[in-house]
Formats: sequence, structure tokens, C-alpha cells
Amino acid sequence: MVTAIKDAPGAKSIPEIPEPPLVGSMFKHNADRLTLYQRVAREYGDIGLMHYGPFRLVQLNSPDLVRSLLVEHTADFDKGDGMHKAFHPIIGNGLFISEGELHRKQRKLMAPSFQPRHIVSYADDMVRYSEQIQRTWHDGQVVDIGHEMTQLTMSIVGKVLFDAEVFTEADELGSAMSTVLSFVNYSLSNLFPIPITWPVPRSNKARQALAVLDRRINQMIADRRASDSEKNDFLSVLLRAREDGSGMDDKQLRDESLTLFGAGHETTATALTWTWYLLAQHPEIFAKVQREVDTVLQGRTATYADLAQLPYSLQVFKEAMRLYPPAYAVSRVALRDCDLNGYPIKKQDLVLAAIYAIHRRPEYFSNPDVFDPERFTPEREKQLPRYAYMPFGAGPRICIGNHFALMEGHLLLANLAQHVSFELIPGQHIVPDPNKTITIRPHDPIKMVVKRRSGK
Repeated sequence: MVTAIKDAPGAKSIPEIPEPPLVGSMFKHNADRLTLYQRVAREYGDIGLMHYGPFRLVQLNSPDLVRSLLVEHTADFDKGDGMHKAFHPIIGNGLFISEGELHRKQRKLMAPSFQPRHIVSYADDMVRYSEQIQRTWHDGQVVDIGHEMTQLTMSIVGKVLFDAEVFTEADELGSAMSTVLSFVNYSLSNLFPIPITWPVPRSNKARQALAVLDRRINQMIADRRASDSEKNDFLSVLLRAREDGSGMDDKQLRDESLTLFGAGHETTATALTWTWYLLAQHPEIFAKVQREVDTVLQGRTATYADLAQLPYSLQVFKEAMRLYPPAYAVSRVALRDCDLNGYPIKKQDLVLAAIYAIHRRPEYFSNPDVFDPERFTPEREKQLPRYAYMPFGAGPRICIGNHFALMEGHLLLANLAQHVSFELIPGQHIVPDPNKTITIRPHDPIKMVVKRRSGK
């Protein structure tokens, strides 16, 4: 039986999900939150109330409610104590977790670096690294496609963020970043997580991984401050950034660099991993991508100027992020009692915009489980309700690197598809797992066979 929460006269009712006392839906959430989010959206519609232990969790499943939360009521919510406690030991006061005036200042300082006119200059590096990695693949080789994409995007973000050649360090740095993000996810998924400072194996491993990242990033900051040469990487831009005559100290530079280093490779690597998985399952769509890139590029490497002539490749990437959005949900905690489009929200409620579930609602996407890049033709995309598709979040805290990620994914997909196809090793059971890190990587490695294209 479904009950409804309706606290004030005239307030709309929030359906309350049946669940056991004390623990609520905590165990279901931790075991398979993606299925839970979809069930809530399917059975209760635009909004539903569950409990995570003693805490109220309000799940939003409609574009209008997402707009109310992330655009209209930004002042009534913040990231919440749980998010701060999970992320602060890792990224300090980086842009993802900072609040208030600090966040406003940092966003203003950093935003110009992420405008399309600036990030265009990084396209050549993206293509160069994609060429470098595809040349290491031989015909018939079995690869872990997630590992390969992580290595590739790690190399790119190291170059554009620090002007550092980290291709040979990608395994070490990638492993370290995965370890700390896994620790963040553990902290977010437990009511009483063991802190990173405690001398237990999980915390020890996370501290050691964080030390690897800190050592490398702090060295690059020190090298850049000591250098007289003018560079165009993000770190140089951040060093030169000023507001009211003041810039960032080394601690803030470290926090922002680590935030960008993590987010800048993890999300795109995850999105590309699922893109190749979906293409391998749909060879007719894969062939259409390759016909497009062959026609436009005619064997040469892609450039930023080519992207406008490669619309289908972008549609494929967008559709992959609809089915498997790396950021599968956005959460906020209410600072005070308020309402979202008439639904009552209590102070300290955890309110979750369930992006994964919204992207699979048939009201917005017919046959939502089907991989169909035609959904993102310019004409059909314009027909979507605002916030029905939001792989980068929404509102004033939308991912600052959204243009960068779209350009990177588009370029890498087009350039690699020229040279290779991938075939899935039979017998694999591939499921998304949000418990590995903070994105939805596959639960197990996706093993694929490289098929080099003739003459490529």
C-alpha cells in the first residue's frame, strides 16, 4: 500500500514507498540503486519518498521538478554533510564540493577556460593521443575497453590540464584515481563510514593512492610557478586567473586540479566505454558511424572543424550517455523547509534528481531501453522537454566541463572508428555498477576483440 506525505493545506502529496522500519530502502539502494530508481519512477511517477536509514530521501523523476530543484531553488539547498564528508578529504574545497561565495568565486575564475572558444585549442592533443593508443592495438587483440579508455582520457587530461605527458603513467595514476573515487563511493553509501584517517586496510589504500596523486599534482604546480614560459594548459590559466586582484593559492590550485583531473577523465572514459559496448551490440549503427567518418575524413585524422560534418557520431555519443549517464544522479540537501512545485520538502531532506531514471522514462523517450541515436537528430532533440536529458546536470552547478567532454567524446569516437571495430567476447554478463566509483562503470571489465579495418 502506498501512503502519501502532505504536510500543509493545499500541498501536493508525495507518494511514500513501502519499506521496512529503521533501515528503510538503504539495503536496496546500496545493492542496486539504478533498478530502485527506475522502479520508483515507473510505479510512483514524478516523485517518491523513501528512507535511507533514518533519513528521508525524495526522488525526483520529472524535468519540471528537476528545474525547480536545480534552477529555481538553488539557495534552499546545498550538497549536504554526507557529500562534504565524503569528498572533502579527497578534493578539499574543489569546485565540485565548495559552496556559497567560494564556489561563486572559483566558478567565475574558471569558467572562461571552459568556453568553446578556449577548449578548441585542445582538439589536436585529443586526436594525437587517440592516434597513439590505436597504434598499440593489433588485429585480433583482446582488450579491456574500459581500461583502454581510461588510459586514453587520463593522458588527454594530463596534457590539457598540466601540459604533462602522462601516457606512460596512466596506469598508476588511473589506478590511484579509481581507488580514491571508490573510497568516496564507499563513504557515500554507508551511514557510518570509517574515515580515511583510520589505520584500516581500506583507508590505508585510499591514503596511499591520494599521496600518489598529491605528489604528482603538487610537483606540476611547483614546476609551473617556477617556469617563465607561457603555456596554454588549464593549470597555467588557473595560475593567471584573477578576481579583484587575487588569484588561487597552492592549496586551492591543488584542490581544483585534483577535481578536474578526476572528473576530466573518469566521466568521459566511462561514457566512451559504454559507447563502444553499445556499438559492438549494434553493428549496423557501428557501420553507419564508420561510413560517416570515412566520407568526411577520407583517412586523415579528425580536427575540430570536422565535427560539424560528423553529426551522427555525436548522436551516438549522446544516446550512449542517455542510457548510461556517467553522473547517474544529482543530490541536494534542504537547508530549510520549502516546496518544489507544491511538493513539501523538509529541512535536511536528501533530494535526488534521478538522471538515470529520467533518461529511461517512456514519456520522454519511446522504447527507452533501445539504443537509438536517431533520438538526437537536431529536430528531435529540440522536441525534448528541458531537463529530460541532462548527462551533465543542470542549473548554475551544471558540469563546468560539459563542452570539453562533448568535444572530446565526439573526436575520439570519430577518430578511433576510422581505424578499428570492436567485437564483444561472447558469454559476458555486462551490467552497470554505480558502487565501483562515483560513475556507472561496468561491474566487470568489458572484453573486446580489436578488428583493424583494412587499409586503416
